[in-house]
Amino acid sequence: MARWQQIPGSLKAISVGSRTNVWGVNSAGSIYRYTNEDAEPWVQIEGGLSDIGAGADGTVWGVNSVNSIYRYTGDQGTNRWVQISGGLVRIAAGSRTNVWGVNSTGNIYRYTNEDAEPWVQIEGGLSDIGAGADGTVWGVNSAGDIFRYTGDQGTNRWVHIPGKLVRIAVGSRTNVWGVNSAGNIYRYTNDDSNPWVQIEGALSDIGAGADGTVWGVNSGGNIYRYTGDQPG
Repeated sequence: MARWQQIPGSLKAISVGSRTNVWGVNSAGSIYRYTNEDAEPWVQIEGGLSDIGAGADGTVWGVNSVNSIYRYTGDQGTNRWVQISGGLVRIAAGSRTNVWGVNSTGNIYRYTNEDAEPWVQIEGGLSDIGAGADGTVWGVNSAGDIFRYTGDQGTNRWVHIPGKLVRIAVGSRTNVWGVNSAGNIYRYTNDDSNPWVQIEGALSDIGAGADGTVWGVNSGGNIYRYTGDQPG
């Protein structure tokens, strides 16, 4: 995996908001934040999660194994995580104002930023979702079909994009990545007639940031940072 630099550690899920906001969860549910220091790349954060979403502005959300939803508050007080009402199995945070999730039955929800009614259901059904800092949202369903969110444009809020993926990550409109059921890695080309280019390597989860940063983890828990076409 010449285009991928292995980073010490072990994770099963990873999310990238930017080069400086990379988070992951390991197989035991422990939470880690990337430190940008090669000597000690990860710092453990209190709590337990099964999925995590990190935004470009530092926003971090997570869900745990019983579908409870949490928003990270950082070092404000003794509890770093505030529980938000609702139940989700997958969560994606592009920014403070672009947080999306999917529940156990595939229903899609967007965060409203209103504590009284935090989630609004969006039509459709998905098994994974990705949200970018610029408002871009993509998803995949249980059959591996890929969809791009169009918002209120017309009657259908989701446009089907050719291809098959099981995981998807969105940093921005121009930084969309996915992984298929065989672990193959794909990057969106912004050309609907030929939407995906395969990238060498194999991953089970992937994270894409607004600044072009991309990280992934494979089925063995190994962690990789994408270096692109940089020499070496």
